[in-house]
Amino acid sequence: MIPRWINDRFLSPVNPILATGSRAPAFTLPSSDGGKLRLTAHRGRWIILHFYVKDHTRFCERALNSFSRLNEEFESERAVVLAIGPCNQESHSRFASDCSFSFPLLSDHDNRVAQKYGVWREKRGNGHKFLGIVRTTIIVDPVGNVVRVFDNVRLKGHPEKVLTALRAELAK
Repeated sequence: MIPRWINDRFLSPVNPILATGSRAPAFTLPSSDGGKLRLTAHRGRWIILHFYVKDHTRFCERALNSFSRLNEEFESERAVVLAIGPCNQESHSRFASDCSFSFPLLSDHDNRVAQKYGVWREKRGNGHKFLGIVRTTIIVDPVGNVVRVFDNVRLKGHPEKVLTALRAELAK
Protein backbone atom coordinates (compact mmCIF):
# COMPACT_ATOMS: atom_id res chain seq x y z
CA MET A 1 0.00 0.00 0.00
CA ILE A 2 1.33 3.43 -0.95
CA PRO A 3 1.25 5.92 1.95
CA ARG A 4 -1.25 8.75 1.45
CA TRP A 5 1.46 11.46 1.62
CA ILE A 6 3.15 9.91 -1.41
CA ASN A 7 -0.14 9.82 -3.31
CA ASP A 8 -0.85 13.46 -2.42
CA ARG A 9 2.63 14.59 -3.40
CA PHE A 10 3.30 12.59 -6.55
CA LEU A 11 -0.05 11.49 -7.96
CA SER A 12 -1.10 14.70 -9.65
CA PRO A 13 -4.19 15.22 -11.79
CA VAL A 14 -4.02 13.52 -15.15
CA ASN A 15 -4.74 15.34 -18.41
CA PRO A 16 -6.45 13.55 -21.29
CA ILE A 17 -4.26 12.58 -24.21
CA LEU A 18 -4.04 15.23 -26.91
CA ALA A 19 -6.58 14.95 -29.67
CA THR A 20 -5.74 15.01 -33.35
CA GLY A 21 -5.90 18.61 -34.56
CA SER A 22 -4.93 20.12 -31.22
CA ARG A 23 -1.87 22.29 -30.77
CA ALA A 24 1.22 20.45 -29.48
CA PRO A 25 2.24 22.09 -26.19
CA ALA A 26 5.60 23.87 -26.43
CA PHE A 27 8.41 22.77 -24.16
CA THR A 28 12.11 23.16 -23.48
CA LEU A 29 13.86 20.09 -22.03
CA PRO A 30 17.42 19.03 -21.19
CA SER A 31 18.88 16.87 -23.95
CA SER A 32 21.21 13.88 -23.88
CA ASP A 33 23.72 15.97 -25.83
CA GLY A 34 24.17 18.22 -22.79
CA GLY A 35 22.14 21.19 -24.02
CA LYS A 36 18.48 22.10 -24.00
CA LEU A 37 16.03 21.50 -26.81
CA ARG A 38 12.99 23.62 -27.60
CA LEU A 39 10.15 22.05 -29.52
CA THR A 40 9.53 25.30 -31.38
CA ALA A 41 13.09 25.19 -32.76
CA HIS A 42 11.84 22.43 -35.08
CA ARG A 43 8.90 24.35 -36.56
CA GLY A 44 8.82 23.83 -40.29
CA ARG A 45 9.64 20.12 -39.89
CA TRP A 46 7.54 17.12 -38.98
CA ILE A 47 8.19 16.01 -35.40
CA ILE A 48 7.94 12.47 -34.07
CA LEU A 49 7.62 12.56 -30.26
CA HIS A 50 8.12 9.17 -28.66
CA PHE A 51 7.43 8.99 -24.92
CA TYR A 52 9.16 6.05 -23.25
CA VAL A 53 9.25 4.70 -19.71
CA LYS A 54 12.85 4.35 -18.53
CA ASP A 55 16.49 4.39 -19.61
CA HIS A 56 18.54 1.18 -19.69
CA THR A 57 15.54 -1.15 -19.91
CA ARG A 58 15.30 -3.89 -22.51
CA PHE A 59 11.95 -2.84 -23.99
CA CYS A 60 12.80 0.87 -24.22
CA GLU A 61 16.23 0.15 -25.67
CA ARG A 62 14.69 -2.07 -28.37
CA ALA A 63 12.04 0.54 -29.21
CA LEU A 64 14.55 3.39 -29.46
CA ASN A 65 16.96 1.24 -31.49
CA SER A 66 14.12 0.54 -33.93
CA PHE A 67 13.47 4.27 -34.34
CA SER A 68 17.21 4.86 -34.66
CA ARG A 69 17.51 2.33 -37.50
CA LEU A 70 14.80 4.23 -39.42
CA ASN A 71 16.05 7.70 -38.55
CA GLU A 72 17.54 8.37 -42.00
CA GLU A 73 14.16 7.59 -43.56
CA PHE A 74 12.42 9.95 -41.12
CA GLU A 75 14.98 12.63 -41.94
CA SER A 76 14.45 12.12 -45.68
CA GLU A 77 10.79 13.01 -45.04
CA ARG A 78 11.86 16.23 -43.24
CA ALA A 79 11.00 14.72 -39.84
CA VAL A 80 12.92 14.80 -36.59
CA VAL A 81 12.60 12.05 -33.98
CA LEU A 82 12.65 13.14 -30.33
CA ALA A 83 12.44 10.61 -27.50
CA ILE A 84 11.15 11.86 -24.14
CA GLY A 85 11.65 9.96 -20.90
CA PRO A 86 11.47 10.70 -17.18
CA CYS A 87 15.11 9.97 -16.29
CA ASN A 88 17.57 12.80 -15.68
CA GLN A 89 19.91 14.28 -18.29
CA GLU A 90 22.94 12.35 -17.03
CA SER A 91 21.11 9.02 -17.33
CA HIS A 92 19.91 9.96 -20.82
CA SER A 93 23.46 10.88 -21.87
CA ARG A 94 24.79 7.48 -20.71
CA PHE A 95 21.91 5.62 -22.33
CA ALA A 96 22.29 7.50 -25.64
CA SER A 97 26.04 6.93 -25.61
CA ASP A 98 25.77 3.23 -24.71
CA CYS A 99 23.23 2.57 -27.48
CA SER A 100 24.41 5.11 -30.12
CA PHE A 101 20.93 6.48 -30.79
CA SER A 102 20.78 8.80 -33.79
CA PHE A 103 18.45 11.33 -32.13
CA PRO A 104 18.35 13.12 -28.77
CA LEU A 105 16.78 11.81 -25.59
CA LEU A 106 14.97 14.54 -23.69
CA SER A 107 14.71 14.57 -19.91
CA ASP A 108 11.23 15.16 -18.51
CA HIS A 109 12.30 14.35 -14.96
CA ASP A 110 9.24 15.97 -13.34
CA ASN A 111 6.80 14.54 -15.94
CA ARG A 112 5.34 17.97 -16.71
CA VAL A 113 5.57 17.50 -20.47
CA ALA A 114 4.15 13.98 -20.20
CA GLN A 115 1.23 15.45 -18.25
CA LYS A 116 0.64 18.18 -20.87
CA TYR A 117 0.57 15.55 -23.61
CA GLY A 118 -1.69 13.25 -21.58
CA VAL A 119 0.71 10.31 -21.50
CA TRP A 120 1.22 10.45 -17.70
CA ARG A 121 -1.70 8.26 -16.69
CA GLU A 122 -2.93 5.60 -14.34
CA LYS A 123 -1.37 2.20 -14.89
CA ARG A 124 -1.77 -1.15 -13.21
CA GLY A 125 0.90 -3.60 -12.23
CA ASN A 126 1.33 -6.30 -9.60
CA GLY A 127 -2.15 -5.63 -8.27
CA HIS A 128 -1.49 -1.90 -7.73
CA LYS A 129 -2.59 1.29 -9.44
CA PHE A 130 0.00 3.99 -10.02
CA LEU A 131 0.74 6.89 -12.33
CA GLY A 132 3.38 6.50 -15.00
CA ILE A 133 4.30 7.05 -18.62
CA VAL A 134 2.11 5.23 -21.12
CA ARG A 135 4.28 4.52 -24.17
CA THR A 136 2.97 6.87 -26.82
CA THR A 137 4.16 8.32 -30.12
CA ILE A 138 2.75 11.58 -31.46
CA ILE A 139 3.25 13.02 -34.94
CA VAL A 140 3.29 16.82 -35.02
CA ASP A 141 3.01 18.69 -38.33
CA PRO A 142 5.35 21.53 -39.39
CA VAL A 143 3.05 24.22 -37.94
CA GLY A 144 2.78 22.52 -34.53
CA ASN A 145 -0.51 20.59 -34.70
CA VAL A 146 -1.00 16.98 -33.61
CA VAL A 147 -1.90 14.90 -36.66
CA ARG A 148 -1.61 11.36 -35.27
CA VAL A 149 -1.45 9.71 -31.86
CA PHE A 150 -0.25 6.14 -31.29
CA ASP A 151 -1.36 5.44 -27.72
CA ASN A 152 -0.14 2.58 -25.52
CA VAL A 153 2.15 1.29 -28.27
CA ARG A 154 3.62 -2.16 -28.65
CA LEU A 155 7.12 -2.56 -30.02
CA LYS A 156 6.70 -4.94 -32.92
CA GLY A 157 6.61 -2.89 -36.11
CA HIS A 158 5.77 0.35 -34.33
CA PRO A 159 8.41 2.67 -35.88
CA GLU A 160 7.47 1.31 -39.31
CA LYS A 161 3.81 2.14 -38.63
CA VAL A 162 4.80 5.66 -37.60
CA LEU A 163 6.84 6.11 -40.80
CA THR A 164 3.92 4.83 -42.90
CA ALA A 165 1.53 7.23 -41.14
CA LEU A 166 3.96 10.12 -41.69
CA ARG A 167 4.20 9.31 -45.41
CA ALA A 168 0.39 9.16 -45.61
CA GLU A 169 0.21 12.64 -44.06
CA LEU A 170 2.78 13.92 -46.55
CA ALA A 171 0.77 12.50 -49.44
CA LYS A 172 -2.36 14.50 -48.45
